[in-house]
Amino acid sequence: MVHADASNFAEGVTKEQAYEQVLLQAGGLFDGQRNWVCNLANAASLLWHAYKSLPHPSNQVNWAGFYTLDPQATYSKSQLILGPFQGKVACQLIAFGKGVCGTAAATQTTQLVADVEKFPGHIACDGDSRSEIVVPIVVGAAGEKKLVAIIDVDCAELDGFDEVDRKYLEQLAELLGRSCDW
Repeated sequence: MVHADASNFAEGVTKEQAYEQVLLQAGGLFDGQRNWVCNLANAASLLWHAYKSLPHPSNQVNWAGFYTLDPQATYSKSQLILGPFQGKVACQLIAFGKGVCGTAAATQTTQLVADVEKFPGHIACDGDSRSEIVVPIVVGAAGEKKLVAIIDVDCAELDGFDEVDRKYLEQLAELLGRSCDW
């Protein structure tokens, strides 16, 4: 069983090392636990603590969490519902195609946004957020892929995320996709 110390990150680690620890600890936490609520909650905590251990701008992350496909939504009105997270209170529902999260959900592609104010239709759940990365979590075989959730991370600084964040968050999304009963 993984201990609570899994969310302790050493000072001075690189972003790559912090993400490697997130993936390693997440894999351990998910072993034998397929409940998506438990796994998303622990992943949000790991991400939050990892970012807080890193230098600027990563330590300025002000929200890290998940939105899941709303099971109450209809096909013609697909939307996301707030899931486990760390940070300030957040928007509860986001329609597909609206804002950064809704765009990632509708297109099933990662959205790396250097300046949220320049993103068409940005939804400002937290006025302090300046940049954002949103990564879709999809399951299923090729041609039958279904979005089940998104990873959403906001930063209070412009250009808070880069290709390193994209690479590792996409790996985390893939791990979550195969580790949970959706």
